[in-house]
Amino acid sequence: MIPVILAGGKGERFWPLSRKHRPKQFLSLDGSGVSLLQATAERLLPLTDSWDGLWVVTSALLEAGVQTQLPQLPHGNILAEPEGRDTAPALAWTTLEVAKRYGENVVVGFFPADHWIAEPEKFRQTLKAAEELAKTQDAIVTLGVKPTYPSTGYGYIEQGENIGNFAGFPAYKVARFTEKPNRETAEEFLETGRFSWNGGIFVFRVGVVLKELKTYVPELVSALEAKGKEAYPELKKISIDYALMEKTQKACVLPVEFGWDDLGDWNGLERLLGGDKPNVELVKHVGLDTKGTILFSSSDEDVVVTLGIEDLVIVRDGNVTLIAKKDRTQDIKQVLKTLGDQSEYQNLL
Repeated sequence: MIPVILAGGKGERFWPLSRKHRPKQFLSLDGSGVSLLQATAERLLPLTDSWDGLWVVTSALLEAGVQTQLPQLPHGNILAEPEGRDTAPALAWTTLEVAKRYGENVVVGFFPADHWIAEPEKFRQTLKAAEELAKTQDAIVTLGVKPTYPSTGYGYIEQGENIGNFAGFPAYKVARFTEKPNRETAEEFLETGRFSWNGGIFVFRVGVVLKELKTYVPELVSALEAKGKEAYPELKKISIDYALMEKTQKACVLPVEFGWDDLGDWNGLERLLGGDKPNVELVKHVGLDTKGTILFSSSDEDVVVTLGIEDLVIVRDGNVTLIAKKDRTQDIKQVLKTLGDQSEYQNLL
């Protein structure tokens, strides 16, 4: 398998730690000192022969940062998009480039750079099953993560007909994809036992996906075939889910049960590190009557003192402090838009 890491995201909901030149995938959020991108690369390397077999697609703005984070990665394996056009152009362009080097029969896997995954060996076993399915059938395989609670922040995949077992894992045709549901719908999904979270991981033979892309988004493929990345200014901004996965009849799902989180915002740290502690503390903290609060600083010298607070996010980075209610972290993007409209705050983005 040729693993490809999708590393072009901004991770704006982790501001102020995440900035334009230092997005979420470059950060170590668990105190380990290993960034999310580095952890993803380490997890995927056993799937391929060496660093020569690992690819990263990112933005031109982040290309140098990727090389710094992954110095063993050959520079020719970094594809730098001139501008962001969401995941469909990224996947299509990379697939075309992989085909040039390895041919259309090779199996490729696409993996977000900013996910946390427990049990890496179980994760790799699942991917071996996905690779077997992709090699033996004309399938676009996605991993469906078994839900642990009725999340309204993830997309869902409904499994349809069973198509057999692969390396010990059952596989199913995808009955449908559903975008982020409301709480009541999410609870109904969990009760059926047929739904899993959409982990955003795809495994397929190159030729299978190129054929499907030419069927459903022919203008995207023809532009990239003709101009390569020079076509980006004219490409439509569209996700791979909308462009292909919700239309193709070749989508299959492998339900998986390893620990997984997409760490979409600061609340992800509570799911990752919370346990039975009253707060998540990644800073020196002196608190009285404080609970359910996430505290983070990028400096070992900072001290945060709290008194009588609950369910807040407090983040300190440089000369910026963010204080937010935990249920408002999804709105950080709106704050950044406000900052972006004022010239005096451009250096904070």
